[in-house]
Amino acid sequence: MIDDVNGNWWIVYHAYANGYHTLGRSTLIEPIEWTEDGWYRTVSAATPVTPEQEIKHGLELSDDFKGPQLGLQWTFWKEYAPKSLTFKEDILWMKAKGRTPADGRVLLTTAEDKNYETQVEIRTGNGNVAGLILYYNEKAYAGVVSDGKRFYIYRNAEHKTELPNRIGKHFFARLHNCGNRLSVEVSKDGEEWTVLAGDMDVSSLHHNNYGSFYALRVGLFSAGKGSAGFSRFRYRNAVPREKDMSAYLMVFHKDEDHGLHMAISPDGYTFTALNEGKPVIAGDTIAEQKGIRDPHIFRGPDGAFYLSMTDLHIYAQRDGYRDTEWERDGKEYGWGNNRGLVLMKSWDLIHWKRTNLRFDKLSAAYSEVGCAWAPEVTYDDKKGKLMMYFTMRFKNEANKLYYVYVNDDFDKLETLPQLLFQYPDEKISAIDADITRIGDKYHMFYVSHDGGAGIKQAVSDRVNSDYEYNARWYDPEPTACEAPNLWKRIGEDRWVLMYDVYGQKVHNFGFSETSDFVHFTPLGQFNQGVMRTTNFTSPKHGAIIHLTRQEAERLAEHWGMSYDALLPSE
Repeated sequence: MIDDVNGNWWIVYHAYANGYHTLGRSTLIEPIEWTEDGWYRTVSAATPVTPEQEIKHGLELSDDFKGPQLGLQWTFWKEYAPKSLTFKEDILWMKAKGRTPADGRVLLTTAEDKNYETQVEIRTGNGNVAGLILYYNEKAYAGVVSDGKRFYIYRNAEHKTELPNRIGKHFFARLHNCGNRLSVEVSKDGEEWTVLAGDMDVSSLHHNNYGSFYALRVGLFSAGKGSAGFSRFRYRNAVPREKDMSAYLMVFHKDEDHGLHMAISPDGYTFTALNEGKPVIAGDTIAEQKGIRDPHIFRGPDGAFYLSMTDLHIYAQRDGYRDTEWERDGKEYGWGNNRGLVLMKSWDLIHWKRTNLRFDKLSAAYSEVGCAWAPEVTYDDKKGKLMMYFTMRFKNEANKLYYVYVNDDFDKLETLPQLLFQYPDEKISAIDADITRIGDKYHMFYVSHDGGAGIKQAVSDRVNSDYEYNARWYDPEPTACEAPNLWKRIGEDRWVLMYDVYGQKVHNFGFSETSDFVHFTPLGQFNQGVMRTTNFTSPKHGAIIHLTRQEAERLAEHWGMSYDALLPSE
């Protein structure tokens, strides 16, 4: 514990990021205060000492190896061998040692991110084996090495596969560690890449299994005879930014099947459903009520995809899943009267981890929950946590908007529900919130049942409170609307407000566009204006996010579709 010139006290300690022991122990500093009886306790905030000039966090890990000395980001594994290194024409030559990563020469740098990409240009000498690996210790490593004739892919120290090396002794290697799922690629020129292995689980390569309190570090490896040359080493946080995006993904459900549907679009105007318009995930495989509604998808700050849905089948009696219309008495608990949500997390939109959440099992205080609907996820950067918000009511009272904080694994609540927003007239329901940060403001579009059902907007400086009521209606539709979702056109200062026009005989999505959140231009509904669908109709309660081209191509290919075929013809 230390104090500073301002009189604040701090505690410094080591800790692992939850679920990411592979990153090793981090050093944390947290403010504390002293109690009257001489004990300390942590506090939520304090005023740190302000440096005279801005200090850049961390080390620059990328390296062009200009020499004459090794950068501070590097360390040898269980030796100090600077004489084994030679710098020549921006190439680091490292003398070989041993035969495998278990006894070879390894130069290590510590990764900083949950989702990162690293690559290096490699030259193998005669009799030399070299590669790019993730290394914990002699018994725990993964990656790719080559002798110029074959590639050897290590899934861990005990499992190695071989593939022919058609590139030769001079090649590029790239590793992408996405939430402890590793992919391995090689290239002849650093432009066109070939995937050698994907979805390799490296989550177990840490202290609890192998001891010694290390991290799973990025390693340059040289073994056999002679030396290996390494150049243009690159490391970067691999979470995509808007500049990396080139496609759109829409999730929605349909009343006919109560399953999860997906559609993709290269331009944000024309959407094509995956799986030939059938559900990509059947509701009866993931929900307690054998059906889902109200899907929402969010890309977190770690780059992972967070999918939240209502666990509710409104036609369960018709489809033979239960004997009554609802789980409980509709007169006492209202329409739907479900109590659960479905939470799913994925790094690639193909492989999903699922949790089923029941609010009535949190505590006795929530035993009389009348509904829990329309969950969405955002990120509270002040708390550094995922925030899930949703519609909830008790018994047959008016619906209100609540929020909770969720752990990074997206399988456990960290707080109990707190009120996010209620309508000025407490007898009127507010449902289906959708929050987007624009600059330093949070714009929440929601549904008010004030007379008819329609879309309203409330704005706040804080993500979890203080939303100011605005009486204006923001949808142009003459009939009832719900499920607003705001999304941005890639590379433009234009946002699209999408909503479900459920009050008309054939329900559909409607769209309005804005640049200032005051003036909105109606774009019409699907297939009645510029917004189009190619192979589906009557979607319900949707949400749209951006994808990179690689993500869109991989997802389309998984469902038997060519992404290139969706591109507009020139």
